[in-house]
Amino acid sequence: MSSSYPAPRLTAFAAALLHRGGLESEKASVVAEILVEADLLGHTTHGLQLLPLYLEELAHDRMAKSGAPRALADLPAAVTWDGMNLPGPWLVVQALALAIERAKINGTCAVVIRRSHHIACLAAYLQRVTEQGFMVMLTCSDPRMGAVAPHGGRRGVFTPNPIAAAWPADGEPVIIDTSMSIASYGVARRFHQDKRRLPGPWLIDAQGRPSADPAVLFADPPGALLPIGGLDHGYKGYALGLLVEALTSGLAGHGRADAPTSWTSNVFLEVLDPALFGGLPEFRRQTAWIADACRRTPPRPGFDRVRLPGEAGLHRRASQIANGVELHPGILPALEPWAARFGVPSPSAA
Repeated sequence: MSSSYPAPRLTAFAAALLHRGGLESEKASVVAEILVEADLLGHTTHGLQLLPLYLEELAHDRMAKSGAPRALADLPAAVTWDGMNLPGPWLVVQALALAIERAKINGTCAVVIRRSHHIACLAAYLQRVTEQGFMVMLTCSDPRMGAVAPHGGRRGVFTPNPIAAAWPADGEPVIIDTSMSIASYGVARRFHQDKRRLPGPWLIDAQGRPSADPAVLFADPPGALLPIGGLDHGYKGYALGLLVEALTSGLAGHGRADAPTSWTSNVFLEVLDPALFGGLPEFRRQTAWIADACRRTPPRPGFDRVRLPGEAGLHRRASQIANGVELHPGILPALEPWAARFGVPSPSAA
């Protein structure tokens, strides 16, 4: 029987482990908040599931424990940082705060980060922007690895390269967070660990044959994830994946051409203030109209109604804040050795 845990207890637990692992207190708190936010939204492969991996990185000095990013370029609406391998969630939160302040003056601000550590779940950052009336786009890539095959190829070249975006609307914001591959690497790894097949032929093996067996991704030689669109229309996901490469590694001036060996992320984010474009009231009028039109569309068989992107995650978040977070069964057991090592009590259930 699954247990649920109050979100504040999970956040405090994660922050304590990260701090005992060497991360500065304020950075540990921010990283913990983002990881738990991912679980609240239902992105369970990119929430506390990542915490043992982050702790391992800290233990081997592969994630910077203190310090600040180094500015490589600083224009009013375009900033580039060297993330100095600092924790990704902390860097992204700092970058969003800067972009929001600049967007209030310039209408928009983009921040590019090279050599950030992993930034976890993209959707977990978005509401802190939309709550202030802004629109945001966030994307990232990991130039160290290649797990997604270009359309027509049979070897992984780039990462799932997620694109996230959100904007305020009447009521809840619209939230998008989707990978440019059919499944994220984390989802495929979880299916592999659970010894389950994927719902469809979302991969190809090393010979280029379609497969639903996640084991082919970890074989020698490895297979690859297919871009969104799959075998027939994968050119769409392939093209969008290349767009992410240009926005992240391209604009950062650092990426696959440099053959990095450590776990890293290149990040692109942009915040826009609708008030300085066509005006916030008109922005809300237009976004509300299209949202309402989508919701009122008669559902096809198998659907009870049409939902907006992010709607299910926001409802799940509200329910889990009220009733406790249901963690994937393997998450807390994987953290028990770290809790024992650092003398941090495990969180109690709700």
